[in-house]
Amino acid sequence: MTHPTTAPRIPGFIGTACAIAAVSALLGQPAAAEDSAGTAEAMSHATALSKAFRHAAEHATPSVVVVRSEARAKPAPQRQRQRQGGGENPFKGTPFEDFFKDGLPEGFEFGPRGGMPPRSGVGSGVIVDAAGIVLTNNHVVEGADEVTVELPDGREFKATEIKTDPESDLAVVRLGNAKDLPVAKLGDSDKLEIGDWVIAIGNPFELETTVSAGIISGKGRELGSIRRAKFLQTDAAINPGNSGGPLVNLAGEVVGINTAIASSSGGYQGVGFAIPINLAKWVSGQLIARGSVERGYLGVSISPISTDMAAKLGVRDRKGALVTEVMPGTPAAEAGVEEFDVIVGFDGQPVDGPRSLQEVVERSGIGQKHKVAVLRDGKTVELAVSVKPLPDKVAKSGGGGLKKGPGVEETYYAEQFGLEVRDKNSVPEDAYAGFEGVLVDRVDPDGIAAEAGLGPGYLIRKIGHKTVTSVAEFAAAIEKESAEDGILVGVRTPRGNSIVLLKKND
Repeated sequence: MTHPTTAPRIPGFIGTACAIAAVSALLGQPAAAEDSAGTAEAMSHATALSKAFRHAAEHATPSVVVVRSEARAKPAPQRQRQRQGGGENPFKGTPFEDFFKDGLPEGFEFGPRGGMPPRSGVGSGVIVDAAGIVLTNNHVVEGADEVTVELPDGREFKATEIKTDPESDLAVVRLGNAKDLPVAKLGDSDKLEIGDWVIAIGNPFELETTVSAGIISGKGRELGSIRRAKFLQTDAAINPGNSGGPLVNLAGEVVGINTAIASSSGGYQGVGFAIPINLAKWVSGQLIARGSVERGYLGVSISPISTDMAAKLGVRDRKGALVTEVMPGTPAAEAGVEEFDVIVGFDGQPVDGPRSLQEVVERSGIGQKHKVAVLRDGKTVELAVSVKPLPDKVAKSGGGGLKKGPGVEETYYAEQFGLEVRDKNSVPEDAYAGFEGVLVDRVDPDGIAAEAGLGPGYLIRKIGHKTVTSVAEFAAAIEKESAEDGILVGVRTPRGNSIVLLKKND
């Protein structure tokens, strides 16, 4: 009979198991130690960053102020207070003139009592001079009859002088009876890079001395409402009331002036804009010294370069500003700048686009010679230009409709480009006095010209570099061109000059 046997007992098995458990525990210790060390290191970095934010805020906040503006109620202009049968028609010169020939109906007024009600606003600012000069936004103090500035330590001052520059949305406010005020340290915004930490300080929603943190999320941004500034973009929270306050780096230096938010709700949505402090230094310096800003002026109309146009012009990476018009008697004309030139450099600085050129020219020395690099017919040409002050009122082209003259007129139809032109002289009244060219009479809806944005009433001034003054000259010039290769066309509209590329899409 066979009996089941039990497994033999291995001497020392229990001891061995204990040893293995002990070894496993020992093997686990380095991992735990490593995790602990990693956590400590992370905590150390976080603490260091927290201290950096704290340091920046402590250094900058004493110079950040609340700016309160007050505008008194203003009576309506006389023409807005007219009643039925009394005085001038308040709608004179508007499309509503014929509807209210006898003036406003009885009891009808514009606004409260026909005037502007009192209004008040709150923004932020930063002290840049111990004698009492505050830098802020123009829109914070614009139209104010009285401005009051409050410091974090509770002191309050009345503004005695306000100088503004609407073109850059900057302003300086001089405080009365002020001295030994805390002054902000101004940094160098040109050294900022995308990803750098910054803090925004101000008074959003009248919550005084509020600090928010973020990074520089973009540079060189353009806002249509402010024509003479390229903005820093940040995700540090900027809200109503932050306008005019500083954007500060971790060294506690002001690198921008908070100005605007991109928002569909009116509140913070992750994108804010600040004027670079280097531009603010230049503008505020002129406002303090002379009360206004004197900008340099070349005397050209310029436009950005499309991808197709860059290929046609031989421009790399669409860099540069395309000259669409050179005004006579201006520094550019005297220096020999020509239409179709692409300005790629100014005083050794590369020109990325129209706003880049505008920025460097405006801050250049007035009356001094400057080197301008232009790309012309695929070759770089060096020119010397003497910059003049920007005229107070740069002439703007007027509007006006075009009226077709009677009778049969000579026209030319460029079939491959899909447009027909006629002589400018066939129009008795036009918006192009002083300019030569041929008028676009019609365009094929699906043609190349229509795709490029040309339409009836546009004045074609040049085919390539050749000026055309008649239908015959236009025909001779355009017949030499190919839609496959494309041709640059100089065009004039009531809004000004432009250059378009007529080219068949591949």
